[in-house]
Amino acid sequence: MPPVEETRAKITADYVVVGGGTAGSVIASRLAEDPGTSVVVIEGGPSDIDRPDVLTLRRWLGLLGGDLDYDYPTTEQPRGNSHIRHSRARVLGGCSSHNTLISFKPLPGDWDEWATAGAEGWDAESMDPYFARLRNNIVAVDEKDRNAIARDFVEAAQAAIDVPRVEGFNKEPFHEGVGFFDLAYHPEDNKRSSASVAYLHPHIEAGDRPNLRIMLETWAYKLELDGTRATGVRVRTKEGEEILVEAGREVLLCAGAVDTPRLLLHSGIGPKGDLDALGIPVVHDLPGVGENLLDHPESVIVWETHGPIPENSAMDSDAGLFVQRDPAANGPDLMFHFYQIPFTDNPERIGYEKPPHGVSMTPNIPKPHSRGRLYLTSADPAVKPALDFRYFTDEDDYDGRTLVDGIKIARAIARTEPLAGWLKREVCPGPQVTSDEELSAYARQVAHTVYHPAGTCRMGAFDDEQAVVDPQLRVRGLDGVRIADASVFPTMPAVNPMIGVLMVGEKCAELLVSAPATGGDTK
Repeated sequence: MPPVEETRAKITADYVVVGGGTAGSVIASRLAEDPGTSVVVIEGGPSDIDRPDVLTLRRWLGLLGGDLDYDYPTTEQPRGNSHIRHSRARVLGGCSSHNTLISFKPLPGDWDEWATAGAEGWDAESMDPYFARLRNNIVAVDEKDRNAIARDFVEAAQAAIDVPRVEGFNKEPFHEGVGFFDLAYHPEDNKRSSASVAYLHPHIEAGDRPNLRIMLETWAYKLELDGTRATGVRVRTKEGEEILVEAGREVLLCAGAVDTPRLLLHSGIGPKGDLDALGIPVVHDLPGVGENLLDHPESVIVWETHGPIPENSAMDSDAGLFVQRDPAANGPDLMFHFYQIPFTDNPERIGYEKPPHGVSMTPNIPKPHSRGRLYLTSADPAVKPALDFRYFTDEDDYDGRTLVDGIKIARAIARTEPLAGWLKREVCPGPQVTSDEELSAYARQVAHTVYHPAGTCRMGAFDDEQAVVDPQLRVRGLDGVRIADASVFPTMPAVNPMIGVLMVGEKCAELLVSAPATGGDTK
């Protein structure tokens, strides 16, 4: 079994995985199944092992904005909320160690949309087998975690808008429905079944993969290239040591939709004009890097309850609703999370007060029409990139109108028993806000994110000059480097994207195993 080779200030392995997050954990684990293959993972954060603050799912809110959060700001948003902070996890397991672990297999229409956009081989029929390969413990919210008010929300939604109740959103494709989610967790102790827990912990604890090395609290800041071939990555450790990590076969970029394009841009790979303006030497003019920034924006409507609600929950947002308003749509075009807490962070900023007890519904845009971009403001790799999501800037105002419809539907559900009996009053926007114009202004002003940035290194056909990667996940115009994370999404899935990212990881690992060896093996 070949060990990872190390000399002073240089480490060499067959594969270098940048990012020990959702897809990176999958790829590293799968590649290291071959004892003749050596793998190094570069992870900017610490381990999640023996970290109950990370591993306990219901503690997820406490991770946002903390020391395990890269916490990226948003640029000025003329039609939206300019105060949104985009949490990106700085810990092994990435955002699967940081999020709510709501787990939806992407809908067939989501994958087929990718294939139509030029991602050959990524259609629903081709992608479906990868879901069955996932090692995560994906189960329905346990009965003991089903809060009474969440149960009554499910019943009220069925009665108010005539949607079916769904028991198991992953059992078959759906267009509408209300019910409790599937989660990647262990109900007996509320432990996460994140990418790191499912794919890396067993080998870390058993010590059975000497060919797999995980470099924690190590930051990758530049790709190393020899002509058009990526040969490794330059990293800096927590102690400030500079190391070159060389890849005998390939470099896999799995740092996410923010840090993967950020690394490419600082390596001189991206739009030539932008790089020239910052004095970054252009290595490869690739105009799509940082473009097509996607997200699932949502707004919030909050009610005060008559008193405290039961505390049992998997993670405070265990149930939700999908609605298909347009019969011609491929799937749901409006979604709600039901929060068993008064989610008033953004409304408080504009003058609303947080009630002592309450609940929230958050109308969400599954298929937003607005597109943004990520770009650098400095040649210094330590300076955070700018995230301009261009929220609600689509020409037909589809995104804004979706949230207005969502608030109206949320109010209809709130008026319906058995949920209505819990609710004392609507706190925000408040019953006095009724016109579409007022509802739109409120919804956009307090809009927030569910932390689903994607699309900034989008996949496309081999001859698509705006695509960053081809359908084999190879960076166009370069050798020895692929991308596997949410940045490759051509379009946004209608559902939470984590399972899609895990499936991207599984497919990438298969592509690598089946690819002919190039660039020489590690000695």
